[in-house]
Formats: sequence, C-alpha cells, structure tokens
Amino acid sequence: VYITAAARCAPPGNKPLPTEVAACQPFLLRELALLTRVQVVICLGRIALDAYARARGLRLDFGHGVWNETDPPVLASYHPSQQNTQTGRLTPAMMAAIFAAARKRLR
Repeated sequence: VYITAAARCAPPGNKPLPTEVAACQPFLLRELALLTRVQVVICLGRIALDAYARARGLRLDFGHGVWNETDPPVLASYHPSQQNTQTGRLTPAMMAAIFAAARKRLR
C-alpha cells in the first residue's frame, strides 16, 4: 500500500484550486514514476481521480465504486471528508467495500 495526495495542503474551504493541484503535480509524477509494481489504484474523490488521470494521460469515469479498466485498474470512491461522512453520503461500510473490492483484484 502506498498513499499519496493530489494536493499537499488543506486549502481554505477544503477544496483546492486547479492551480494548487497543478502546482503539486510534479510531486505526484515523481512518486508515480517510483512505483513499479502497482496492481490497483484507488482514488479517493474526484479531485484525486482527475489528478491521476492528468498524470497518466487517461480519461477516467468517476462514481463511488466505479472501476476504470486501465493498466493498472483504477477504482473511484467518494472522498472520506467530514462533509461526505457526516451526511451519510459515504458510510464506513461503503469505504470498507472499496478496499475489499480492490483487494480482490490483487495478484
């Protein structure tokens, strides 16, 4: 397991601007270049999915539990923010199901 972030700091309103995500992309690109045995990618939130897609030059679909059949496969999830967890949009069971689904894909 390796965890990284599309943006390196929590911005005001907890939503990074596109320029902030772009400023962090070189760090993401370097980290991805070092990861040579990735079997599954889980993107927690649309911002993460979009940042990964840009880094890899991919078009990816977003939705909780949506698999993108790329190499390696990419699984999208809602972000585990307070807004999503406190409103019930993302429950502990839903989050557990994401990681269980990813685990099934491991070789």
